Amino acid sequence: MKAVLASRNRHKLAEIQAILEKYDIELVLQSELGVEIDVDETGTSFEENSELKARAVMEATGLPAIADDSGLCVDVLGGEPGIRSARYGAPDCVTDRDRLNFLLQNMRGVRSEERTARFVCVITLLWPDGRKLAARGSCEGLITFEPRGEDGFGYDPVFYIPSQGCTFAQMGAERKNAISHRANALRRLEALLDQENE
Repeated sequence: MKAVLASRNRHKLAEIQAILEKYDIELVLQSELGVEIDVDETGTSFEENSELKARAVMEATGLPAIADDSGLCVDVLGGEPGIRSARYGAPDCVTDRDRLNFLLQNMRGVRSEERTARFVCVITLLWPDGRKLAARGSCEGLITFEPRGEDGFGYDPVFYIPSQGCTFAQMGAERKNAISHRANALRRLEALLDQENE
């Protein structure tokens, strides 16, 4: 069975395809099918935005579609930036570094033990016949006082994992991908697919 990933990201494709192969699902990027859709993320949750993206691509291609939505949720900021992680501080913040600095500025004066946060990812798989699977994964950590590390992207340089002794940006892609919010969501999706195929 062929399915389409609502993304242009080849790294994301490889990560998700590794899980789906055993279910005989061939995953392709939306761009490979000539689909160029930018979905307005008007939902109020990661679940809603993930489904909006999957549904738009499914309707455009007629194929099962998979999409994810993810972001950083900081407890002391009431869960911000949350679903607005990629647009945090807009219109003034336009780059990853702008958004990261805006986050640190908003946390000025917050003590170490109060800097708890988590990355969240929701992956949705929709079929044209109406079936839906949605899997949520998260990764707990702390927000550092300043960026650390050169790898990763977005908020990775300030997201510290106590059990690993470093930030996402310091641990390298392979190590990060083993423990990340997306990895945990993919493991949950795998479990749901196992149930679906029983």
